[in-house]
Amino acid sequence: MNERKHFDLIVIGAGTGGTGVARMAAAAGWKVAVVDHLPYGGTCALRGCDPKKMLIAITEGVDWGHNLKGKGLEAQTFVDWPAMIAFKRTFTDAMPGRIETGLEKAGAVALRGQTRFTGRNMIEVNGEPLTARHFHIATGARPMTLSIPGEELLITSTDFLELPERPDRVVFVGGGFIAMEFAHICKRAGAREVTVLEMMERPLSNFDPDLVALLSEATAELGIDLQTKAKVLKVENDGADFIVTYETPEGKQTVRCDSVVHATGRVPDIESLNLEAAGVEYSLKGIKVSPYMRTTNPAIFAAGDCADSGPNLTPVSAYEGRIAGKNLLAGKDEREIHYPPIPSVVFTLPQVASVGLSEAAARNKGLAFDTHFEKTARWYSSLRVGARHSAYKVLIEKETGVILGAHLIGPGAEEQINLFAMAMGAGLTANKIKGIIFAYPSYASDIGSMV
Repeated sequence: MNERKHFDLIVIGAGTGGTGVARMAAAAGWKVAVVDHLPYGGTCALRGCDPKKMLIAITEGVDWGHNLKGKGLEAQTFVDWPAMIAFKRTFTDAMPGRIETGLEKAGAVALRGQTRFTGRNMIEVNGEPLTARHFHIATGARPMTLSIPGEELLITSTDFLELPERPDRVVFVGGGFIAMEFAHICKRAGAREVTVLEMMERPLSNFDPDLVALLSEATAELGIDLQTKAKVLKVENDGADFIVTYETPEGKQTVRCDSVVHATGRVPDIESLNLEAAGVEYSLKGIKVSPYMRTTNPAIFAAGDCADSGPNLTPVSAYEGRIAGKNLLAGKDEREIHYPPIPSVVFTLPQVASVGLSEAAARNKGLAFDTHFEKTARWYSSLRVGARHSAYKVLIEKETGVILGAHLIGPGAEEQINLFAMAMGAGLTANKIKGIIFAYPSYASDIGSMV
């Protein structure tokens, strides 16, 4: 085999779960290649977390203007959609080149193209064979297949983030992170009709039901039509319009719109890899990995959304990548993954955040705990910014005072939840947290009153 086509490590996927491993190996003197058929950067940097939150930053201005109207701030807010997308692209357009250049400076070879395994130590990239001692797979996830008539008429979240003009009437199929966040963006950006169709009893099923109920109230007040127990049956094209047919307990219904967005969730993006040829086992949940991030082929590791490991969150993929990289370089299973408390946030306005156990999970474990639950619209932190939907729910183990779970909605939730995660990871009890002196007034200073 031509030495130029043989590597110590080939990383498949140039997102968060892959590039860190490539840099670690290159720094150790390994001959490394990274390959991706999409622009370098992965979902979070280019098609997810980061660009989404840049759009949210603009709509936060709308929210501030609305909440503080009559309180001293008189502002006429208007979202210029093309300018907002252009602002987003000031970050995303530069990112692939920055990442690719950074990898090359680190000593890795950056390749582009579709990848498939042709053997246990061999792949093809655009038909060209490459071999390696080791592989690391970090291909992430893709929108799940809906298997409904007219599915090809839907746009993905990636497409949504590139829309040159704001749709006036938009339907989101699904009620998870993507649907709720993008629906809030659209409505605050001036869309006339925004509909969310969720087939379950409530949106955001992984978050606390009491707080999701508050978010649902805020969503309805914003003017979004949030439909639950609504199963989409088909999507049709009618001239310039799309017609979405869905079924509810009351029967079949339809809604007309300018755009239909796929927001039902994502699945591991591994179908095209021909993993069978590499001896890598997988399931619908992703590539099977050990606690050391090693696959069923000992020479191949995997991390992030394509693996059947931790929650599909960007920091988790980076964390798993570090474990995989350490074991690759050690040449043995030296570092086992142990997940710390992992916070997650829905960046609607208001934000919803969670870390640790839910009430149902804590009961299922047979734990004895107290539930501290209070709506906080009358608290100073909410009054100061005109927030009307805010609350917390904190689960505290009775015997030890340990925080089992924290669930928040309202301003500051995205940072408060990180403090709860730190406290839980450090084993701080409720009394220890009460003894901390925070800067006041701040969102952090509210935490002592929540426990």
